[in-house]
Amino acid sequence: MSGSVWGDSVFETIAAAQLPVVVLLLVLGTVAKVVTILKGVEPEGLSQMGPAVLVPERWRARMLLLCAVVELGLAAGLVATSHPLFRWWTVGFFAMSTFVLWELRRRRPDVGCGCFGEMSSAPVGLRSLGRTVVLTVMSVGLAWQDGGGWFPVPDLSWVTIVSALGGLVLIALLSPEIEEVVARIRYRAPCEQRPVAASTALARLRSSSVWQSHAEMLSASEPTDTWRELCWRFFSFSGRTLQGETVDVVFAVYLSGRRPAVKAAVVGANAVIRLDVEGGLEGGAVKPMPETVGVSA
Repeated sequence: MSGSVWGDSVFETIAAAQLPVVVLLLVLGTVAKVVTILKGVEPEGLSQMGPAVLVPERWRARMLLLCAVVELGLAAGLVATSHPLFRWWTVGFFAMSTFVLWELRRRRPDVGCGCFGEMSSAPVGLRSLGRTVVLTVMSVGLAWQDGGGWFPVPDLSWVTIVSALGGLVLIALLSPEIEEVVARIRYRAPCEQRPVAASTALARLRSSSVWQSHAEMLSASEPTDTWRELCWRFFSFSGRTLQGETVDVVFAVYLSGRRPAVKAAVVGANAVIRLDVEGGLEGGAVKPMPETVGVSA
C-alpha cells in the first residue's frame, strides 16, 4: 500500500515538474512568432510555415499571430490558475498540433511546422512530430495531477529537479531549431547578403531626422520607387521645393547596425540640389554607397 502511495506521489511530482517546461515552450513559441511577424517576413516565407499554409495569403500573418495569442493565453492560464480547463485546452492544442504536423508531412513535405516562427521553416520531420507528441503527453500528466499554477514547483526536491531537466533535455533533442540557431551564430552572412524587408528600412527612415527635415517637401507619403544596392535600401519620392521646382527626393538607409545611417539627396532636373546625412559609425562601419547607382524618377 505504501509503495503504491509512494509511486503515485512520484508520478505526480514528475508530472508537476513538466509545468515550467510546457510553459517555457509556449512562451518561446509566442515570442518567435511575434518576432517573425514584426520582422516583416515576405508572404512566400510565411507560406513555408505550418499554420500559415492553411489560409489564403492575405491571412497568413494573422494566422501566425492567432497561434501566438493562443499559446500566450494557455501559458498564462497554466501559471495563474489551477482550473483544469486550461490544462485540458493545452492537451487539445498539442494534440491538434500533432495531427496538423502529421498532415503537413504527408501532404506538404516541403513546409515547416512554424512552431518557432521562421526558425521552424525546415520541412517537418520525425523530431518535430515527436516533440509535439511529448508535449501532449506532458500536458496530459499536468491535467491529471492535482494542484495548479506554480504552487507545486517551489517545493523543490531532487525528483522535481531531475524531472524538469530531463524534460528540457528531451525537448531539446527533439528540436531541430537548435541546429539552425547554432548555424546562424557560427555563420553570419555579410550585410550585402542578409534579407532585410523594405518595410523595416522604411520604418527606420520615417523615424529619422533626415525624413523629418524633408517631409514638407514630399508630394506623397509612399515612395514612387524602391530598390536595393549592396547594404543600402533606396527610396525615391516625388517632391517640390519652396520655389515650386519639381524634384525627386531620394533617401538611402543603411541596412546594418543599431542606428544605421540615413542619407537623402534632393535631385532636380539637372543636378543634385542638396545632400543630408544622419547616423554614421555608432552601428558599425558604414560602407560607401555604390558609385554606379542611378536615380530613378
